[in-house]
Amino acid sequence: MALSMEEKQRLQDLARELRLTVIDVMAWSGGAHVGGSLSIIDILTILYFKYLKIDPANPKWEDRDRFILSKGHAAAGYIPVLAKRGYFPEETLKTFNHFGSPFAMHPDCNKVIGCDASAGSLGHGLSMAVGLGLGARYLKKDWKTVCLMGDGECGEGSIWEAAMSASNFKLGNVIGIVDRNRLMIDGKTEDVMALEPFCDKWRAFGWDVVEIDGHDFDQLDEALSHAWAATDQPVLIMANTVKGKGVDFMENNVVYHYASADSELCAKAKASIMKG
Repeated sequence: MALSMEEKQRLQDLARELRLTVIDVMAWSGGAHVGGSLSIIDILTILYFKYLKIDPANPKWEDRDRFILSKGHAAAGYIPVLAKRGYFPEETLKTFNHFGSPFAMHPDCNKVIGCDASAGSLGHGLSMAVGLGLGARYLKKDWKTVCLMGDGECGEGSIWEAAMSASNFKLGNVIGIVDRNRLMIDGKTEDVMALEPFCDKWRAFGWDVVEIDGHDFDQLDEALSHAWAATDQPVLIMANTVKGKGVDFMENNVVYHYASADSELCAKAKASIMKG
C-alpha cells in the first residue's frame, strides 16, 4: 500500500530532525563522516520507523529483523536513528566519540544498544548478512536481514563473493541497499574504481535489482515493500543519493566525506536543512 500523505509527512519530518542531529553530532564529537551520514538518513528513517520488525524495549528479541550498516563510518547518521527510535536517550549522543562513550566513529555491537553488527572494515557487511540469512533459514525464522552498503566499498571482492553466495543459496530473506552517492574518500567512484554498469553486475550475480531515488519516500516504500515480499531471490535496492543531502554547501562535495565544524558552520548547515 502506498504511503499516505500523513505517513509521508511524518517520515519527512523525522528525516529533517535526524539531519539536524547529524550536524549536532559533528559538533559534539569534533568531527564526523558527515557526507555519507546525511545521504543515508532517508533510507534509515523509513527502515526504522516503518519496516524493520524490532522492539527497542527488547533489543535482543530473537525474532527481530536484523540491520547491518556495512558502511560503518556513517555511524554519525546511524546512531542518532537508534536514539530517536528509543534504544537509548538522545541526550547521550553528546558523548559521541568521547572517551568512555559507547558511540565511536564506527558502531560496536557490544557497546551500542540496538546495533546488530560491528562495522568499520569496509566490504564485510554483506558477508555477515548472508550468514544471518542462512541462520534464519536453519532456525526456521521469518526475520529479514537488511545490509546497507556504500558504493565505494563495492570495489571490495568480498562484496561480490557474498553477492554470489546470497543468490546461490536463494536467500530471499536478505535485502541489500547501496547508498549510491557516487563519491568516496578519494573522489568520484567512477574515477577511483569504476562500478558501472552497476545494476547489471548485481543482476548478473543473481539479484533482483530495483533502482530508485534514495531520497524519495514513495520510491523507497515501493522498493522495500517489494523486497519484503521476496521469497527465494535476494533483492538489491540501488538507492541513488546525494552525498551531504540537505546541506547545500555539502551536497556532492567530497570535502565533506569527513569534516569538523565550528559553531558558525554548524549554524549555516542547520539553516540549510530547515530551508530545504
